[in-house]
Amino acid sequence: MRARMALHVSNQKVEFREVLLRDKPQSMLDISLKGTVPVLLLDSGDVIDESLDVIDWALTQNDPFDWSRSKKSKKSELLIEMNDGEFKHHLDRYKYSKRYEDEDPIHHRENCMNFINEIEDQLSVTKFLYDDNLSIVDISILPFIRQFRIADMKWFDTLKKPNTQKWLMAFLDSELFKNIMIKYPQWKDGDEKIFFP
Repeated sequence: MRARMALHVSNQKVEFREVLLRDKPQSMLDISLKGTVPVLLLDSGDVIDESLDVIDWALTQNDPFDWSRSKKSKKSELLIEMNDGEFKHHLDRYKYSKRYEDEDPIHHRENCMNFINEIEDQLSVTKFLYDDNLSIVDISILPFIRQFRIADMKWFDTLKKPNTQKWLMAFLDSELFKNIMIKYPQWKDGDEKIFFP
């Protein structure tokens, strides 16, 4: 989702292939043994298979809203590291607790709240996580906060975290979110090409 946002806003047209991770096409595994998404194969033959790297590549090509400005901030860098590290670790064990043996989802939800508190504190100072406009730090983190909410929406919506809730809901209501969430059919070898955006 975060790679899609960067590709969309930077208007980098790519051939798009929707895959199911339980049914990975061989052509995907041939270019990235990691077997995870996203995978971006450049015309040069280089492969980018980390979403943060796809974001950087896309915004290096074209960054019309200067989303990259938040990269200058150590605090923004730290928030992304916390999101991709500790928060995601606990989020996976909260949201997908059945996949993990002997894991207490509520324990992991409580650990996730440490990061939510960090977000809430920052959003009490600025409208977004870096300043008063969307930037890389927001698009890097928002999809994971969305997942955290989806795990138990009724509980999340009763939290006394008004800044975080407002920030997330504004994103979910945005044209950017609607534009990147278009559903595509699962790609199969030989299918007609689909381009995004």
